[in-house]
Amino acid sequence: MEPTEATYNGNADTQIISWFEESAENVAAVQRQTLRRILELNHGVEYLKKWLGNIRLQDIMNENALESVFATLVPLASHADFEPYIQRIADGETAPLITQEPITTLSLSSGTTEGRQKFVPFTHHSSQTTLQIFKLAAAYRSRIYSIRGGGKVLEFIYSSKQYKTKGGLIAGTATTHYYSSKEFKIKQQDTKSFTCSPEEVISSVDYKQSTYCHLLLGLYFSEEVEFVTSTFAYSIVQAFRSFEELWKELCHDIREGTLSSRINITKVRKAVLGMTLPNPELASRIESICEEVEKEDWFSIIPRLWPNAKYVYSIMTGSVQPYLTKLRHYAGELPLVSADYGSTESWIGVNVEPSSPPEKVTFAIIPTFAYFEFIPLHRTKSQNCNNSQDANLATDDFIEDDPVPLSKVKIGQEYEIVLTTFTGLYRYRLGDVVEVAGFYKNTPKLNFICRRKLILTVNIDKNTEKDLQLVVERGSQILSKSRAELVDFTSHANVAKRPGHYVIYWEIKGEVEEKVLGECCREMDASFVDHGYVVSRKTNSIGPLELCIVERGTFKKILEHFIGNGAALSQFKTPRCTSNQVLLRILNVCTIKRFYSTAYGL
Repeated sequence: MEPTEATYNGNADTQIISWFEESAENVAAVQRQTLRRILELNHGVEYLKKWLGNIRLQDIMNENALESVFATLVPLASHADFEPYIQRIADGETAPLITQEPITTLSLSSGTTEGRQKFVPFTHHSSQTTLQIFKLAAAYRSRIYSIRGGGKVLEFIYSSKQYKTKGGLIAGTATTHYYSSKEFKIKQQDTKSFTCSPEEVISSVDYKQSTYCHLLLGLYFSEEVEFVTSTFAYSIVQAFRSFEELWKELCHDIREGTLSSRINITKVRKAVLGMTLPNPELASRIESICEEVEKEDWFSIIPRLWPNAKYVYSIMTGSVQPYLTKLRHYAGELPLVSADYGSTESWIGVNVEPSSPPEKVTFAIIPTFAYFEFIPLHRTKSQNCNNSQDANLATDDFIEDDPVPLSKVKIGQEYEIVLTTFTGLYRYRLGDVVEVAGFYKNTPKLNFICRRKLILTVNIDKNTEKDLQLVVERGSQILSKSRAELVDFTSHANVAKRPGHYVIYWEIKGEVEEKVLGECCREMDASFVDHGYVVSRKTNSIGPLELCIVERGTFKKILEHFIGNGAALSQFKTPRCTSNQVLLRILNVCTIKRFYSTAYGL
């Protein structure tokens, strides 16, 4: 069921869509074939032998029986179960531990979720599926937003440092591996859209210098840019916040054909200067637009500077959803198109309805990329907990049923995704909570809900990342009336003090009266609707919510901490809830004001 070579080379949108729709139509059979293929390719590896023993796959001819045997004998697993095997591979062991195919590259997760980076296997299959989903997504987008062949793309993309493990394997972020792969070049050829920036800019590993050059070259080719993109919406917002400060310098470079002294990496200077010439007319046009738009707080700057851009394209769900307000401000009437759903471990689903607003986007699962199972999740009723001891037996706010295959999921049900991949992960709990919103042909369309375990909890309270986002939104509505703006936020459940309480950290732009901030704090505390939280606040077994205002630039320090530890700006996401001691130290040192809620009058 893989697309033919002609599909790869021909960039025929209809061909790749036909391939996907046929797979989606026959999703149950395709999933069983995918499982068989993964097990046949990796039969005999140490990890699988531990559970499957000497079972001969060819003896299990019935595909339903294979699914059943696999689910019965191979246990659900987390990253901790694979870590010893991956570490042995990193240290140079060449025996087939989790895959028969040698693993020569390891991806680093961003580390924003749990505060530490994890190694994940990266193989040729990883690059191939990335190319495939990018082409498929481009085909669906082109049905609605037609772009000119041979046009440019303003891509805010960044590589991080790659290094070699003890065993000589290359380690770096998945995006870094992809941008340096031949598939990245093939993608540009096949989608007929070419990035404005050369490889030297993308791979500079200094995100500030890369951002300046991305902006400069994007402006230089402004008439040719067909759309603006980055892996996460955060990177685009970050780039335009920088643009607000850099535009005069950028105009000077365009007028004179020079390059700012802030760019001090020789190969980057040489590559950028080789692409530009003095263009006083363009510089004057950009200056005129900026002087005008600056008075309107940069509203609609993207379509003003890139008049032929059709849309802004990026991952806009989950922890990056709070940046949509600012991104819409910069984009004006330009459509925001949500990019596809994946993780460091595997790509999962494609956005087949690009005109859907990001808040309502769903992702159709691509059944050839991995074998998918789903753990049904049911919300617990906090009011059934008689005391906090009972409640603390639950690790989070869900009760689980046994996993079901992809073909057995139901609309409206929430699930945790379980992956079995071609890269050596078997029944791997991804930790993502999704809801089945419908079906595309017969493949489920998923709505991303939140990361599991990322919850605020002190007592019998259970609040997810999504709950937190809604509460912060309510507080920031009060803030916006004072013409101030919420730049970024995170939170922490402080259980070191008794009673424990929630701490929400805000970085804001603009002047705000203390009375207004006190109101924001009170509103957020009152907006948590979780029954366990409300009861605990009323009985003072959870203390008043604390709002900490941090100085400007604090979240940039957090970004720089992660980048200093090997993350790339392309994959950075501000953690919405943290217990990471380094981050808490940065946040607390940078706190300039504290407010305590009076919502419950205690």
